[in-house]
Amino acid sequence: MKSHNMKRGAVILCGGKSTRMGTSKAMLPFGDEVMLQRVVRLVGEIVAPAHIVVVAAAGQDLPALPAGVLLARDAREGRGPLEGLAAGLTMLADLDVDAAYATSCDVPLLVPAFVQRMFQLLGPHDIAVPRDGKFHHPLATVYRVLVLDHVQQLLAADRLRPFFLFEELNTREVPVEQLRDVDPKLATLENLNHPEDYQRALMQCGFAPPAQQ
Repeated sequence: MKSHNMKRGAVILCGGKSTRMGTSKAMLPFGDEVMLQRVVRLVGEIVAPAHIVVVAAAGQDLPALPAGVLLARDAREGRGPLEGLAAGLTMLADLDVDAAYATSCDVPLLVPAFVQRMFQLLGPHDIAVPRDGKFHHPLATVYRVLVLDHVQQLLAADRLRPFFLFEELNTREVPVEQLRDVDPKLATLENLNHPEDYQRALMQCGFAPPAQQ
């Protein structure tokens, strides 16, 4: 395999508790899909479905997903994104994937060109992460699959902040302003935490809010 011909994967985390939203974000209606289906479809414009891993909590209900999309479960609950990242990268390592874009399932305004750009910016680095001032976006980041060993070491040591990875590995920090040419409003970075966020995202896409049950 030529070194510039990177084999891409993606890890989509949907096992969070959704306490502020009050319901499973993955299953929130969004047009004629639910949120997880939409994010899988958008990421699937850049990454082949057979190299997309959806990581859910144990026993979590999920919607129908495209043929080939892989499913992993968090090994331990309540351990945050590193636990989900480990589950996803473990599965992708078996497929000889070189690097994976990691995202949450609550970014229905994700722009595929943003994902494409983050892969391009990885270059020789282990990680490419968007940075807004002092804040990093670990769930809009490309990770080489070989960082898995380091992720597992952090988990074993109960060091659960993704920032430890950025600090200790060869990380390219990408100022978010450099991503506005592909995503002018940085909508890819807008995750939905509260019902108001969800209503606003629906309106931006021209969808009516779902009827109250």
